[in-house]
Amino acid sequence: MNPNSDYILQVHELTKSFSGVKALDQVQLAVRKGEVHALMGENGAGKSTLMKILIGLLSADSGKIIFEGAELAAGHVREVMKRGISMIHQEMLAVPELTVAQNIFLGRETTGHLFSWLDDRALTNRAGALLREMDIQIDPSLKMKHLSVAQMQMVEIAKAISNNAKVIIMDEPTSALSEKEVATLFRLIKDLTAKGVAIIYISHKMEEITALADTITVLRDGKYIDTRPASELDMDTLITMMVGRKIESLFPASAIQRGKEILSVKELSRQGQFADISFAVHEGEVLGFGGLMGAGRTEVARTIFGLDQPDSGQIYIRGEHADIQSPQDAIRRGIGYVSEDRKGFGFIPRLSVRENITLASLSVHAKGGLIQAASESTAADRMIADLRIKAASPEQFVTFLSGGNQQKVVIGKMLLSSPSIIILDEPTRGIDIGAKAEIYKLIHQLKEAGKAIILISSELPELLGLSDRILVMAKGKKTAELSTREASQETVMQYAMQV
Repeated sequence: MNPNSDYILQVHELTKSFSGVKALDQVQLAVRKGEVHALMGENGAGKSTLMKILIGLLSADSGKIIFEGAELAAGHVREVMKRGISMIHQEMLAVPELTVAQNIFLGRETTGHLFSWLDDRALTNRAGALLREMDIQIDPSLKMKHLSVAQMQMVEIAKAISNNAKVIIMDEPTSALSEKEVATLFRLIKDLTAKGVAIIYISHKMEEITALADTITVLRDGKYIDTRPASELDMDTLITMMVGRKIESLFPASAIQRGKEILSVKELSRQGQFADISFAVHEGEVLGFGGLMGAGRTEVARTIFGLDQPDSGQIYIRGEHADIQSPQDAIRRGIGYVSEDRKGFGFIPRLSVRENITLASLSVHAKGGLIQAASESTAADRMIADLRIKAASPEQFVTFLSGGNQQKVVIGKMLLSSPSIIILDEPTRGIDIGAKAEIYKLIHQLKEAGKAIILISSELPELLGLSDRILVMAKGKKTAELSTREASQETVMQYAMQV
């Protein structure tokens, strides 16, 4: 790769190892001014390691980074930011007790003349002007701890833009954003690239890559695979490049006849969240829940699982009224739940894979109040094998697994309780296409086994590809229940946006 003035950033044969294992192996990257350059690959492909090196959080073992024609010094975050490279991290890096303005200009504060005291008023005014310019409706004087996750993400985006960056790395920037906020982000990206700013965009959402990317670079197992114009790559080719094998069909064909009604919900309401929700789910059926963020889908799922209590309405399981006061009641009734927030509610980071998988079914592996190690290990080993969880050993901490394998651990924990009703809330959020395909296959197998499945998903292709029927919610109300024949992306969105 020769230096070229068209490229603002070039990576030459970058290599990085951890404990003798190569995370990056002679990787290359070339990013032009004013383009959206998508970096793609499965979890564990080396994307995060490469980005951490670019931003100065890590040093490479060998290779070079050329920025604006000059070599970039390794391992100096502040220097990298001064040179003009910023990053919007997937994990929030906000300081909760500081204001929005203070977070945006952290390390670049405005000071007064007297004793160089911080000028908070000037800082708030600067932040307010920036947020208005970006069409972000957030009070810059609010403390970060009072914002929603989506609002925090928008502040992180504002922070990167405020740095007058020439290259902005965006790592899963839409993972917590609503449809409106995603549209705002896409408009900002268009404005930035028009001014010559280069965007390195990392996302597992194929529709975002299709909509935004000019160029795509693919990594696999720490190695550079290829760089091509986005217009030359269809989804099948891209998936094959990423996973190293052809995935015949993301959504397995289904000819399963649904069985008896298992779960029935009648006029379920919870004040301020949802009202008069009624539906039924049968054996061997996937009922999809569609709607925008905040529509009330997760709140309904939490109530069915006993995490929250309804103000009115009834839940019936196999025709019998079910009084579910807690998750323990739900599990005893045969309900399994996978939360949308796997890190917050799905697993305990400092417990092992084995301990997390058996967490919800410990009573099965206990005798006289003591856990029977052999029984627990056998159950965990079986689930690890069945779900093809990639871990160094069952004793590895879950926090060190890839996102896809963490999600499999969460699903495995749920499956060990042998549920007949399964609620999956955003089961593929933040995981790569290979892991998605495996989870889709698992959902199909559970359906074949006669499980009744509720699938909540904000990815419309996923919702349409897996569901037998789709219930759509808007602002806490059921607005439609669609058959597969009636459902399309346009129809679902139309009902999801009803007042």
